Amino acid sequence: MALSGCTGGETTLAGTPQQVAGELPADTVEQLQSAVEHAMAATGSSGAIVGVWVPWAGAWVSGLGTTAHDSDTPVTTDMAFRITSMTRPMTCDVLYGMVEDGIVGLDDSVAQYVPSTPNLGEVTLRLLCDNSSGLGRSSDTLIHDVLRTPERQWHPREVAAAGLGKESSEAGVAFTDSDTGYLLLGMALQNAARESMPALIREYVTQPLGLQATGLPGAAAAAPGDPALPGYFSDQADRDAGCTAPRDYTVLSSSFGFTDSGGVSTIDELGVYTASLAARAKEGDGLAPRWSGAKPVSTKSDSWYQYAGGTFIAGSMIGQQGATPGYLTSAYADVDNGLTVAVVLNNSAAPESLVGYLAKELAAIVSKVPARGGETAPEFGLPWTADDYHQRVADRAICPIDDAAE
Repeated sequence: MALSGCTGGETTLAGTPQQVAGELPADTVEQLQSAVEHAMAATGSSGAIVGVWVPWAGAWVSGLGTTAHDSDTPVTTDMAFRITSMTRPMTCDVLYGMVEDGIVGLDDSVAQYVPSTPNLGEVTLRLLCDNSSGLGRSSDTLIHDVLRTPERQWHPREVAAAGLGKESSEAGVAFTDSDTGYLLLGMALQNAARESMPALIREYVTQPLGLQATGLPGAAAAAPGDPALPGYFSDQADRDAGCTAPRDYTVLSSSFGFTDSGGVSTIDELGVYTASLAARAKEGDGLAPRWSGAKPVSTKSDSWYQYAGGTFIAGSMIGQQGATPGYLTSAYADVDNGLTVAVVLNNSAAPESLVGYLAKELAAIVSKVPARGGETAPEFGLPWTADDYHQRVADRAICPIDDAAE
């Protein structure tokens, strides 16, 4: 598959369907743009970047809106941004690469590599990747400190301690959305390899794919790239005032998110990575071993919504959604046919689930787009509708949505 966008150039991925050249039909693009603008209004975002690649029908890669509410500078597709929880599968890529190289074992205890966790003997590296460690969340406790001092550099042990101090559940039993687990996994891997996690992600993830704007930055506070999509956060006062003057969090230390949510990329490269991830997840008529032990996201969630290998599994698609100060980001790709969506909104105040709903809405819109001449559309269906997730975006809105956005 060759993913290409408005920035020019193509990256061909082994094992993925060939991407047909050209843009998606105009009526489909209109629906996609309307969905993104609706989510921008719901989150108070001045801008968004979106990429949708449909191998049998075309692509749409676009920057929407402006870099600030009081700016006329348009958002462009070459702007870098924080990929939030899409960092998680990259951390798992490093784990599985190091297992293949004989450096660590999937069932090694995290305590073997992180001496400060002697009470976690039953928590394995595999469980950390699968988000079934039973550990609590760290960011919920510390996020206000980050918002006050975004330039502060954090040690991952310091951040993880906030989650380790919370009540835990039995390891390996159920999905538990724990950023703490991914922080510990990153610490364990770099201790085992005696290399930094930024270097390991380059070695195992970005260099093999030829990605140049994607990676895990160092701890020093910086923008996610150059040029960068400015990122914002609307506090309660700004939400009450209509979400027009959020605080700027473009410059931030990635050390807080580290191997959970500290990564950066551009829309084209995030699309390449996500499509590659989906291609690797497919094995025969099912999923590769990394994803074969998936667990339900909750007892109340749909049976088709599960988690394993650092990603959510939503029907035939795998991906992530998440938030870090300044950005809401989500990306999903279909393991059977290569359909890929990626989107970032530049205000992180809304629940992180909202941007995942948007990604699924975009996927549903293009799932039925007809094939171009000479191409054949796959026979598949997603277990949700665009209307369903459009409404869920509205239900999670923190800012006014006018009639035009609806």
